[in-house]
Amino acid sequence: MTSTTVSELWRFPVKSMGGGRVDHVRVDARGVHADRLWAVRDLDKDITATARRIPALLGCSARYAEEPGPDAGPGNAPPVVITLPDGSEHTSDDPRIDALLSEVAGRPVCLTALPPADDTSAHRLSVQQSRANFAAAEVRRDFGLGETDPLPDTSVFTTRQVLTLARFSTPPGTFVDLGAVHLLSTNSLAALSADGAPYDVRRFRPNILVTVDGSGGEFPEAEWTGATLQIGSSTLRVTIPTIRCAVPTRPQPGVDTDRALGRRLSDRTNRFLGVYLDVATPGIVRVGDVVSVHRAAPPGPLHRAAAAAGRTAKRRMQQVLEATVLRGQN
Repeated sequence: MTSTTVSELWRFPVKSMGGGRVDHVRVDARGVHADRLWAVRDLDKDITATARRIPALLGCSARYAEEPGPDAGPGNAPPVVITLPDGSEHTSDDPRIDALLSEVAGRPVCLTALPPADDTSAHRLSVQQSRANFAAAEVRRDFGLGETDPLPDTSVFTTRQVLTLARFSTPPGTFVDLGAVHLLSTNSLAALSADGAPYDVRRFRPNILVTVDGSGGEFPEAEWTGATLQIGSSTLRVTIPTIRCAVPTRPQPGVDTDRALGRRLSDRTNRFLGVYLDVATPGIVRVGDVVSVHRAAPPGPLHRAAAAAGRTAKRRMQQVLEATVLRGQN
């Protein structure tokens, strides 16, 4: 018998910067309320910046000047206070903020609020940008891989997710990388460690951190793909495991560089840790809430055959799509 509870909740006002713990969150179709309503835009490359490409962003943290109201969201991002690596604090309406962030990033950038959901201008990728994202050399750099290391396994991505990654820097209406909500367990943080001392949760940037008591296994959430979670008044569906790039290995305030972590992820979990969730029923999640895991019934023979055919078709579509993007013909 296992028991799963919410240990911590995290909200990140600005993409790729540090965030903060909260005692409760509202989740809806977009994800955690007021999560990543801001991002930094790389002006030279005309793309939403990430800590994969600009690691210095991890040296910054952000909080809201006031608790966001219920209407906060795309097109209505409340002001934020950003703490720079030197400890100085600056508000999002400071006329110097772009220059200060550019100095941190080492290139021209600007702070950008999430536009209205029907405005995809901050998300769309050009053909050249799509091609760069799929280029093997760029993927190796993002994941901290050597020339002989195998590329990450992307077969877990759905066709919709692959199409989204090919067309947009982040899904329209959000500044998250892929999943609406990101969940991780304290069990995984401890199991991944060589000495059993849990890794700092800030390396992995989840929204929801849970603890599984009992016989949940070393990486319990890895077994939940396809399951439905009831947490507080919300219902969430586990979609895919979270693939890990080089960001967890990089330094941030209070967290040192750990280059060995990338190898450990590769050896222990094939570079996956945690899971992405979609929101089926909006609601409130609080620290201490019990998590009820409802696994899907085992598929019958016809369902298994259909699923196998679907996986084959998806692999073929992914191969065609990736080849097309690499040729710049999409």
